[in-house]
Amino acid sequence: MFASEPPPRLEADLAGPPPAAAGTWLAPLLRRSGLFQSLVATSAAASVLLLVAITGVVAWRAWPAWVHFGPGFLWGRQWNPITDNYGALPLIYGTLLTSLLALAVAAPLGLSVAIALSESLLPARLRTLCGFVIELLAAIPSVIYGLWGIATVIPLTTELGRWLFRHFNRLPVFSTMPVGPGVLPASVVLAIMILPTIAALSRSALHQVPAPLKEGAYALGAARWDVLLHITLPCAWSGIFGAIVLALGRAMGETMALAMLVGNSNHISPSLLAPANTISSLLANGFGEASGLQLSALMYLAFILMTMTLVINLLAQVLLNRPRGPAASA
Repeated sequence: MFASEPPPRLEADLAGPPPAAAGTWLAPLLRRSGLFQSLVATSAAASVLLLVAITGVVAWRAWPAWVHFGPGFLWGRQWNPITDNYGALPLIYGTLLTSLLALAVAAPLGLSVAIALSESLLPARLRTLCGFVIELLAAIPSVIYGLWGIATVIPLTTELGRWLFRHFNRLPVFSTMPVGPGVLPASVVLAIMILPTIAALSRSALHQVPAPLKEGAYALGAARWDVLLHITLPCAWSGIFGAIVLALGRAMGETMALAMLVGNSNHISPSLLAPANTISSLLANGFGEASGLQLSALMYLAFILMTMTLVINLLAQVLLNRPRGPAASA
């Protein structure tokens, strides 16, 4: 009585026949497992050898400064090319100060963005827009951040710094009158630059929390914020911390924007309104005209910065590779 309906087509039928020639050139190479493994091992060894070569060249060029100054270079306070008297303490201090201040601003903001994007706290279109803006921030060149900081951030932080100096100059952190470039505007811009790193990696860590854990908590009557605070964040904490450490490594190595905003003053001051200097800024500004012992001292600084960032990135990789959630206790 009724016409029989055609049987439903499977997804494989809808996709069509697989291309016959796809991947055929790779099959013989894969069958030669010895050749393939040799290529992979050679590539891995080349990466390690490249890192060792870079470290060796920097250490070799820094050796005259090491012989001349020894470990006292680390706590020396002067940088005087006229007398060939060099010390790294103000530069290490400025690098750590600007990086930690930027991290103190960017870490809570980045984590908040990651939570808003991963926990569906915003409408779908707004989440898409926010994700696009965060990715766009990561693609902006460093020199653009520096120019924007000179044109916009420095005037704002100068007015804010004058107000803070007038009302709170008894505090060491606001004890100097702002002159324009300084620690505060450099840290603000640097926080915006590392914000995408924290937001993206934290969002990825939050997405990796097993859904049954959250669903079980909801089934027991837990509210959304209870699940977030007691289930999601503890399970994703190692990934979030790794994201923060990676952002710190990038902040310590940032060059162009800080060279334009930090003030390039080789002095140690507790004030956030005073100018300072960082290792990467001094390398960018002084390497082109350096020679002799000064060039070796700059290489010494480069070796110190390389060591600091390498240790931080290795720590972050260890934390990111740790199992998260219930797998960690298995």
